[in-house]
Amino acid sequence: MPDVAALGRELAGVGYLADDGLSTALFCAARLPQPILLEGEAGVGKTEAAKALAEVLNTPLLRLQCYEGIDAGEALYEWNYTRQLLAIRLAESRGHALADADMFTEEFLVERPILAALRHAGPRPAVLLVDEVDRADDEFEAFLLEVLADAAVTIPELGTQTAVNPPIAILTSNRTRDLHDALKRRCLYHWIEYPSTDRATEIIRTRAPDAAVSMARHVAEAVARLRTLDVQKAPGIAEAIQWVNALRLLGLDVLDAEAAELTIGSVLKYREDAELVRQRSLGWLVGADA
Repeated sequence: MPDVAALGRELAGVGYLADDGLSTALFCAARLPQPILLEGEAGVGKTEAAKALAEVLNTPLLRLQCYEGIDAGEALYEWNYTRQLLAIRLAESRGHALADADMFTEEFLVERPILAALRHAGPRPAVLLVDEVDRADDEFEAFLLEVLADAAVTIPELGTQTAVNPPIAILTSNRTRDLHDALKRRCLYHWIEYPSTDRATEIIRTRAPDAAVSMARHVAEAVARLRTLDVQKAPGIAEAIQWVNALRLLGLDVLDAEAAELTIGSVLKYREDAELVRQRSLGWLVGADA
């Protein structure tokens, strides 16, 4: 990508509408290269940004989904113990003996996302998506910082694996906890805001092109109203797209109170949130109440 504007156009071409700030952040992450931390509420398009960038660059997307208790082994590599055992039995049946060195070779290595990203041959670097890094613990965060800083990792049996093409690392966080300053200092940073109603309408139309403009806008406005309530999980653009798809599937052309009642589960994921909206009134949700 020669410049930020070109990247923005290419992202739009694959169905991801990024504002100038996000396009600039992704451009810098790809060209410097430097890891980038994308934060924002759930459903604003953090993960989709990484997917779109990989598609634009025509390079593999390697995704590591973080969770509580994840460790370095699950992110880097493991040995195929079943295959090793079969190799041992086959050697024994032939009267051969296998040394330890024979059992820990490339043939038995199973790459996990980080190692696969580091060893990607190119010609372009892979996009490494470390999704929801805030769910991991402090020890994994420290490990991740070391790997991203050096673009290398040591496998005791095979030696140090250094990236020829360091991956474009995109970390996402929903801010369920604060990340350490050391990791943040290593990364570029961008906060993805909820889109405006006009922008949300445009995004919905991009992802659900068969939906009428009026339907997309009504849904975007209704989702914006939901965010003004004290719901447990405020809906993002992802839920807005799901809502439109559900309405289209049911053959509903108008978002009225009845349609909202039928499809409220597409946008709200807690019973208490749905009850809160009903108390406020479905007419208010769809803009029918004065």
